[in-house]
Amino acid sequence: MTVVSIVFAILLMTLTLASTQFSPRILVSFVRDRSTQWTLGVFLGTFSYCMAALPAARSLPNAFVPVVTVTGAMLLALVCVGWLIFFINHISQSISVNHIVDRIARETEDVIDELMPRRREPLDLPESVPHDAADDEANIRSRRSGYIRFVDVGYLVAVARSYGLRVRLARRVGHFVPQGVVVMRVSKGSRVTPELEAHLLAALDIGPARTMQQDVEFGVIQIVDIALRAMSPAVNDPSTAISCVDQLSRILIRWLGRVHPPAYVYSPPHVLRVALPWISFDGLLDTAFEQLRHYAQSDSAVSLRLLRAYADIVSTTSNPDYRSTLVQRARRVVAGCAAHLPEDDLARLRQRLAAVEAEPTP
Repeated sequence: MTVVSIVFAILLMTLTLASTQFSPRILVSFVRDRSTQWTLGVFLGTFSYCMAALPAARSLPNAFVPVVTVTGAMLLALVCVGWLIFFINHISQSISVNHIVDRIARETEDVIDELMPRRREPLDLPESVPHDAADDEANIRSRRSGYIRFVDVGYLVAVARSYGLRVRLARRVGHFVPQGVVVMRVSKGSRVTPELEAHLLAALDIGPARTMQQDVEFGVIQIVDIALRAMSPAVNDPSTAISCVDQLSRILIRWLGRVHPPAYVYSPPHVLRVALPWISFDGLLDTAFEQLRHYAQSDSAVSLRLLRAYADIVSTTSNPDYRSTLVQRARRVVAGCAAHLPEDDLARLRQRLAAVEAEPTP
């Protein structure tokens, strides 16, 4: 039991350090870590085994020693010693900022792969916006406060089709919805009943905290939080901020390489059933780089890495609109630093900006 207490103490220390040093939003990942769960299970299981086997050893009325049981307990003790060494090594790696940021980036990429499985091809056209005929719409209001964590699009389409309706979501995944606020609008409002309203709201998972089930932006926010804390005067760790910028560019490149999830779902074809908003590329860029750009105006190292990230992203897309947006944002980085950095640093920034502008189309 003493070793179990040590494990809990190490875990609590790790959670406290991660919350104060990096971001409280990453605590969920530590609690969800399989190695931590297995460690607690092994030690608690060994303790329970020993407690259950203890009554079997007795001296009265006849001395009896359960040899097999005691041998099993000794083997479990050796396993626990080895597992404790493994756990200490695992925790020392888990609190490394590079490990944390890389894990968040990989999880975010997994969300992108699940949400947008098809790779973007050069001939892919943007999704057309259907003609939205104005008719009588009924407002469906949220029955609880929280963040939209998941939208069951298939279920929503099935309900809309069975009732012959069109559903428009007013908020996207990741948005906070207070109780009583409109969360979706339904055509042919005269058909809306309390039963139908309950079916429609059942397609939304609303909870007190954001998750990464369908929320790519939440993964980006976690990395940005770590970068902003690293750039604060109290920490002043530009190397961590640079590492975060690198991982953010990785996520954005993965996003650009995939076909975005459909904002308009038809069933049957040419009959619009569900319209739901997803975060745009501009919105994801704002979340990823705008706060960092603002706080990096007096930091040439982070600003240079921001420009390199823009150059990397530009080099992977042939879309002229995306390329123009990225170049304009790179120019804003240099313009923001003009009043805060010496001329030598500005010359390096302008040189890097020229490389972004001259990046050839893939």
